[in-house]
Parts: sequence; structure tokens; C-alpha cells
Amino acid sequence: MKILLLVVIIALVIYLIQKYYPPLGGRSSAESHKRIMASPQFSDGKFRNQMPTTMVNSIKDTFEALIKTIKGTPNSRPKGSVPVEPFDSKAFMENKDDQVIWFGHSTLLLKVDGVKLLIDPVFSDYASPVRFFGPKRYSDKLPAEIEDLPELDAVLISHDHYDHLDYASIRRLRGKAKQFIVPLGVAGHLAKWGVDPDRIIELDWWEEQQLHGLTLISTPARHFSGRGGGARATLWSSWVIVSDQTRIYYSGDSGYGPHFKEIGDKLGPFDLTLIETGQYDEKWANIHMSPEESLQANQDVQGKLMIPIHWGAFTLALHSWTDPVERATRAAELLNTVLVTPRIGETVTIGASEYPSTNWWK
Repeated sequence: MKILLLVVIIALVIYLIQKYYPPLGGRSSAESHKRIMASPQFSDGKFRNQMPTTMVNSIKDTFEALIKTIKGTPNSRPKGSVPVEPFDSKAFMENKDDQVIWFGHSTLLLKVDGVKLLIDPVFSDYASPVRFFGPKRYSDKLPAEIEDLPELDAVLISHDHYDHLDYASIRRLRGKAKQFIVPLGVAGHLAKWGVDPDRIIELDWWEEQQLHGLTLISTPARHFSGRGGGARATLWSSWVIVSDQTRIYYSGDSGYGPHFKEIGDKLGPFDLTLIETGQYDEKWANIHMSPEESLQANQDVQGKLMIPIHWGAFTLALHSWTDPVERATRAAELLNTVLVTPRIGETVTIGASEYPSTNWWK
């Protein structure tokens, strides 16, 4: 009887946390639910990838990963704080060129044809639903805090994992961003966090949204979603940003697959690609690329130059923190690809004669 009571109490606690703890997110509205059910990507109660994508590890795999995590990985974090360039809001606003500024991991500030976009904003110190628990940011500070940024035309979200969709950051962005453009199902999280539903736009793969002369296109990725127990209840996307002068591709999180060539054939070539290059493991090969695959993906989408992202801020895998950029640099040389390696906060001007390429991580 006591064991049964304990089980009931534990189940009740889990239920209450999932239902009422805000960072875990919220549910889709009735209108959004109808669109989800009608999506070609949704079947048998879940969103699906374009190709079979297994993500289940055996008990042995899980145990081995746990042992490696406990033992630790050499050079898994920087010995000191990584260098950060402070954000110059005046220069950002006055410069008429298209620009991108990397804030570490997958957070990016862009200005394209004067339109200001923020991608996957994570400004918290931890990539976790619980403060002071989980992967901690390498740098002691960011190039700027949300309050220091100019007014944003839109925030783009790739998927709802904690290192891409951050509760505290969205709460702070409610008064800073005019619109939030997200994959199908993600609006439920934002609405629960106080974002006006009229300012949220949900897109399925290949759907477009016009924004002050830009075309924003939700494109496929090979990944998964899940927040607060809702595995694959929301869609994951990559994004294409098109102006009259510039074409940009952002990969979000993705394993390697034929969707890259499909995107390149339909929407390429791209002046700049922002492609996931870190937080990989051979056991996660279906959902996260190795650096060599990331460079191949850049070729598939027909990218002219590439900034490696999804590294430089948090340790989420068992490789050293510099392994992604070091392997990507070698792969870029073999493929004759222009790899741009800015410091966190350093401005990259699209179409410039020169690009940041120092080995700052050394």
C-alpha cells in the first residue's frame, strides 16, 4: 500500500510539473492543432522526418555514455572565458550592408536589407529548463543583453529544444520583437509565456512568410522535438532568408540527409550558410552532423561561404569544445570552401572582400 501511494504521489508531482512549470511550455491552440493534423509531416500522433531516423539507444549505449560523462572529456570546456566582442548598436544600425553576428551556439542576430532578425535566442547562462542546472555557458558575458538590442522585426525559432528555445529569453523579448515566426506547434509554448498569439506565425515545411520585403521559408531538417514530455509534438525546421540581394540558409539542428540537396536545388545557391557543426556523437549520427558532414551539407545547399554554429557556448556532447571548428577547418580546406570563423559578437558583413578567419579558440 505504501509503495502504491508513493507511485501515485510521484506521478502526481510529475503531472503538476509538466502542466504548471512554465519553462516546459504549453499546448497548441485548437486552430494550430488542426493545421498540425493536416500536415504531411504528421502521422500516427507525431511529426516525422523525410527518411527513417532512429534515435533510441540501447541500455549498453546509455550506460557507456553515462560512464564517459562521469569520467569527463579532455578539453570539454575552455580553461578560461572565451573572447567576446561587445555589440555596437550604433554601428549595427548605421551600416547599410547585410550583417550577421554570432552570439555563440545557435543564437544569431542578422540585418538583411534593413530587416532585423534574431534566430534561436538563448541568452540564459544555462541551456536547461532549470536555472543553475545543466550545461553552463562558457563566456561570462554576451556581446549584448536583450535589452541592449535594437527593436527586432522578427524572431525565428528552429525547434523547441532548450538550447534553441529559452523561456527566460522569450519572456524578455516580448516587448522587443514585433513577430515570432516558428515551426508548426511551437506557438503553444510562446503563447503560454505571454507572447500575443496575433504576433506568432507558424509555418510547415516549404511554407513562406513575407516580411518587409524579405521572404522567410521554413525548410526541412532531420531532427526531432520535445519539451515537457511531448516528444515530436512540434515540428523542427531549417530556414531560408531571401532578399533581392542576399540568400541565407540556417540549418537549425539536423542529421545529414538528402534534404540539403533538395533545398539547394529549390532555393540555392546561398551567399551565406549558418550550419550546425558541433554537439555530435556517432550514436546520434541521424540527428546531428559531424563537422565533415556539415561541410558536405554546405556544398549540397550550394553555399558560397559558411559559418559553423552550434558550438562555442555549451558542452552538450562528449567531444572537446574545439573539435567542431578544428575538424570543420580541415574539411573546408579539402573541399575548397570559404569557412568564416568569427569571434562571438564579431560582425560578419555579407559580400565583404574579407571575412574573419583567425583561430581565436587557440
